[in-house]
Amino acid sequence: MGKRKKSSRKPGGSKKKEPLETTFSCIFCHHEKSVACKIDKKELIGHLFCKICGQSFQTRANYLTEPVDIFADWIDSSEAASKLAAQRGPISPIVASAGAATSRAPRNAALEDIDEQDAAPRRRFVQADSDEED
Repeated sequence: MGKRKKSSRKPGGSKKKEPLETTFSCIFCHHEKSVACKIDKKELIGHLFCKICGQSFQTRANYLTEPVDIFADWIDSSEAASKLAAQRGPISPIVASAGAATSRAPRNAALEDIDEQDAAPRRRFVQADSDEED
């Protein structure tokens, strides 16, 4: 009695590695393939720029960084920024204008004080000259 023969399998061909994308869809303007990623290996900085809306992003890179990593960092940082803005709450136009007025008020008051101090000696000086000429 002998063993049954196994059917021999032919080795499969090696799978081709598809290159990762370097252009992506913008998360702000939603145009497809409008965001280009570039990596400056010398400076170790990754740049991302949308050709349509002009959004840009920079992040640190290393020798393993790929364009998809920069895109993922951009998504993560924009989500973090939106969460931070949501925690602070929306700014209404009335609050924004009031905040701007209060932030300018001390500066304007200080300038008015300086102007008043500078103006007083000038007036005296002008009055003194006008008295001498008469």
